Amino acid sequence: MAEDKTELPKLTPRRVKPDVRPDVRGEVREDSPAERAAKRVAEIRAHRQGLDLDNTDQYFIDPYMVPEGWSYEWKRKTIYNQEDPSYQVRLADAGWTPVPATRDARHKAMMPTGNYATIERDGMILMERPKELTDEAKSIELRRARNQVRAKEAQLSTTPDGTMTREDARVRPQVKKSYEAMPIPNE
Repeated sequence: MAEDKTELPKLTPRRVKPDVRPDVRGEVREDSPAERAAKRVAEIRAHRQGLDLDNTDQYFIDPYMVPEGWSYEWKRKTIYNQEDPSYQVRLADAGWTPVPATRDARHKAMMPTGNYATIERDGMILMERPKELTDEAKSIELRRARNQVRAKEAQLSTTPDGTMTREDARVRPQVKKSYEAMPIPNE
């Protein structure tokens, strides 16, 4: 018998590719607790912008933050952590919409770092609507208030049927209106 000599293919060693990507992570180094605390203090101070938060009105809205033609107001969102959907519907019907916290850097500064959609404080939410609608609503409120005062003044000068009138100067009610500053107590 003859031997069958078939040659096996020669195996060539496989070349390993060197890493062509640089290490993008850099050196991993843990900050000491003191360094982390110092960084956090700097972040907090930058966010507070030098304000004494204990004595600052948390609901103050700097007028430069309000875009031209718009008005901002704080509106109730929750009471004891309960939302009032019917009130939210009335706000939407009146044209109020939440101010997005991500609108620009000025609005982002009103919230702590993180992913917040709206600007909120203690159950209140910052909302906006066109200034024209707000001016209309304020004039309606003023008209209603003045009409209430006029109605009460008219009630003072009328008498029940069958009684004497108040046309005589001695019995005619005299309503005097004056404005003065409220006294501020010294603490």
